Amino acid sequence: MMIVSLVLFAASVTSAFGLSEKGNTLSHVQYNKAYDLKEYYQRLQIFTENKKRIDKHNEGNHSFTMALNQFSDMTFGEFQKSFLMSEPQNCSATKGNYFSSNGPRPDSIDWRNKGNYVTPVKNQGGCGSCWTFSTTGCLESVTAINKGKLVPLSEQQLVDCAQNFNNHGCNGGLPSQAFEYIMYSKGLMTEQDYPYTAFEGDCVYKPELAAAFVNNVVNITAYNEVEMVDAVGTRNPVSFAFEVTSDFMHYQQGVYTSTECHNTTDKVNHAVLAVGYGQENGIPYWIVKNSWGSSWGMEGYFRIERGKNMCGLAACASFPVPVL
Repeated sequence: MMIVSLVLFAASVTSAFGLSEKGNTLSHVQYNKAYDLKEYYQRLQIFTENKKRIDKHNEGNHSFTMALNQFSDMTFGEFQKSFLMSEPQNCSATKGNYFSSNGPRPDSIDWRNKGNYVTPVKNQGGCGSCWTFSTTGCLESVTAINKGKLVPLSEQQLVDCAQNFNNHGCNGGLPSQAFEYIMYSKGLMTEQDYPYTAFEGDCVYKPELAAAFVNNVVNITAYNEVEMVDAVGTRNPVSFAFEVTSDFMHYQQGVYTSTECHNTTDKVNHAVLAVGYGQENGIPYWIVKNSWGSSWGMEGYFRIERGKNMCGLAACASFPVPVL
């Protein structure tokens, strides 16, 4: 097999489309991808089409910008199959049990700046396990806020063990259902004790090594972003799911808003973590931790418009109450 490295890929595209060497190094050489000759030309065509779309978007008047990234040599269908839930999750069964704080809410908040409450951005790899990263991220933060110690928790335990709670490993799930699993299984192990593999395997959970525990699960009332603001502003980060469409794949920075996605409960296909909120150029937004590595977006984070149930983000938000 003739292997054509992305160094050659980058050089070819640079010559043909006048891209900067820095831009191509970031998009391709950095990710150490290589193809046989046939796939090389297929990837070159896909990359070219994605580059055209990015340029066209950035020439327009939008609240966010796009950029080449590790997904730029993929079609959206390929990206969807590898990095999103294979089937959209239906949040319609989620019943709200959130009680408002009835206190003042800050105009803006970022839990990353309030103390050691948010773990670094992680990378789910080519497994639709985003729901596990949203779950661990939220429980990590809630536990740290309440107990004063931030410990990275195991996504792999959820991938391998939480199927009885309507979760499906690399094919998808919901944080609210994962919190239920943790509550009834009496704990979640650390990332160190049960490391991530990006593949579904046999459950090897050891209760004696559990490091974080759930006493109860709080579900935000469906579509109620006011409750989400109250929870994030006065309590802790909140897990939520939303619908990713093709215009999100190359997000770089700014406040994401879309006319492609839906705001219904049966379309969500990606779970993330709201760690704060604010406003930019008159547009209210959520600050969101993703699980595609720190090289994507704003060092692994993104902002998405707040107050419009953008892409169904308020359909099934939740957080755990820890065992103290």
